[in-house]
Amino acid sequence: MANQKQQHKPAKPSEINWVFRRENYIYMFIGLGLLTLGYLLMIGGGSDDIVKFSPSIFDFQRLTLAPILVLAGYGLEIYAIMKLPKENK
Repeated sequence: MANQKQQHKPAKPSEINWVFRRENYIYMFIGLGLLTLGYLLMIGGGSDDIVKFSPSIFDFQRLTLAPILVLAGYGLEIYAIMKLPKENK
């Protein structure tokens, strides 16, 4: 009975099986950066005075650039998750 029990040895750092490859994680971090930048560009544009209108909420940065960056970030995240590793022949 004692011989049947296998001892669990901790895996060496080179033997750890990650869910994704290094390239996938790089794409994920780039996508996360695009998302963060897009959401940061959407911040602001309001007026300090509630009676005064601020037209800066309709500028190119908040209305066009930021949503494009956010969509690109989500697209890159999906690509990074779905990308299969290349097999060495």
